[in-house]
Amino acid sequence: MEQRDLFLVPFPFSDQKGKKIRPVIIISNNEFNKSSEDILVVGVTSNISKDKYSITITNDDLEEGRLFEKCCAKSENILKIDKEIAIKKIGKIKKEKFDFIINKILEIIK
Repeated sequence: MEQRDLFLVPFPFSDQKGKKIRPVIIISNNEFNKSSEDILVVGVTSNISKDKYSITITNDDLEEGRLFEKCCAKSENILKIDKEIAIKKIGKIKKEKFDFIINKILEIIK
């Protein structure tokens, strides 16, 4: 599991009352990923939102894999998850798009 990988995981709803299998992008760096049982991820959804912190992702933004529809990364949906719950890798985000996502996260926390 490496930074920028796109994985399917059971992602909790914001009210913590359920989960849905959805894609996530690994945002934690490779050193952290190798030494920890967990990874840090940002949620991806097909519910396209025009809010300030949602970043559209298309197949053109992938280095590997394929999306079945246009999606958006929700930079405010950051989660630490156990690697064991990751279901499967479905792609890898290009570095340019990944850097854009990280900059949006930094906007939130600065």
